[in-house]
Amino acid sequence: MWKKIVFGVALVISIAAGFGVAKVQNTMNTSLNHITRDKDNVLKDVNLDGIHVNSDDKIVNILLIGYDLRKENGKDFGGLTDVMMIATLDKKHNTIKLTSLMRDTLVRIASNNEDMKLNAAYARGGVKNMYKTIAKNFNIKLDGYAMVGFKAFQQVVDKIGGVEAELTESETNYLKDTNYVHGAKNRKKLKVGKQTLNGAQALGYVRIRSDKNRLGVPVKTANGLTDDYGRTWRQRTLMSAIFKKMKTLSLSELIAVANKVFDNVKTDLDNDTILGYIKDVAMMGTTDVCQLQIPMNGYYRDGHQAEFPNSDGWSLVPTNGVSSAYDTSANAAAIKQFVFQYNGKGEFKYKSSSSSSSTRLVMLLFIICLPFMI
Repeated sequence: MWKKIVFGVALVISIAAGFGVAKVQNTMNTSLNHITRDKDNVLKDVNLDGIHVNSDDKIVNILLIGYDLRKENGKDFGGLTDVMMIATLDKKHNTIKLTSLMRDTLVRIASNNEDMKLNAAYARGGVKNMYKTIAKNFNIKLDGYAMVGFKAFQQVVDKIGGVEAELTESETNYLKDTNYVHGAKNRKKLKVGKQTLNGAQALGYVRIRSDKNRLGVPVKTANGLTDDYGRTWRQRTLMSAIFKKMKTLSLSELIAVANKVFDNVKTDLDNDTILGYIKDVAMMGTTDVCQLQIPMNGYYRDGHQAEFPNSDGWSLVPTNGVSSAYDTSANAAAIKQFVFQYNGKGEFKYKSSSSSSSTRLVMLLFIICLPFMI
């Protein structure tokens, strides 16, 4: 199945961050009118009674959703929402942040109160159910959403003249041995190291999810990640690269990209809201994008269908980092620290709460004393 990557509001922001918004507001409004408006799924109208969510007036969080949009027998067919990110506009610390929510993460689905993979939330209640599920499990308020099909990603990369990426030997060999990259010529041109990828090559690159190639060799990113952790890292890394590349383009080039991509975007945000976010980012002047992926390393374990029968096979079970029990609290706390407290300087490191530290100490003492209790 074709995979996808999301641009949504992160793309909207990057388009205008490099020029004076006031002079081109009319032009931008014309471009923004290409976007499909979803008035039936406005996130600010979702009832979150009984669900605690963290928020800050100076911090905007937009849910970015990627999905399959294909044609089968002449009809549109939408696949699973396999790409889920939270794009954060942090006006308090003047930073832009991306949090990847891994699709196989086990969560309590809001609509049916069952433990299932996160990417099942959309199929069981649409965008509103996805928001309630994220809020229920990770305690974060969202200010809007944007959804886009994978084709938009390929189009925008080609429109900006390609995007730079660094491929490892295992990634290069994997892409040449599979059909992830459309077109034999595109696959043949791939090489090890830094290079400029066209749309087809970039789409294939962010689709990589397998941990091993056909010879059993691990497929690793430049920083050593495999599986879906490697896949979400590739997505965030290329989005950051696109953000920087677009800031080098002229106004006419940026508008052309916007007009091409916005036809494939759906959102609950109106033009005035989007333009307001654009102005905020333009004032920041930053090109850096801070990154986090959930669940974090050390705060999850593998889960199997025998244990969670509604999970549709293998899943990532969030834990508190101490025991193997299913627990989303530590990952929720990490999102809170990253989104609302992290200033974007240095590497983000999650700091466990005092209660978590106390739990670790109790567990350690219990293990030490266990032989004497038997």
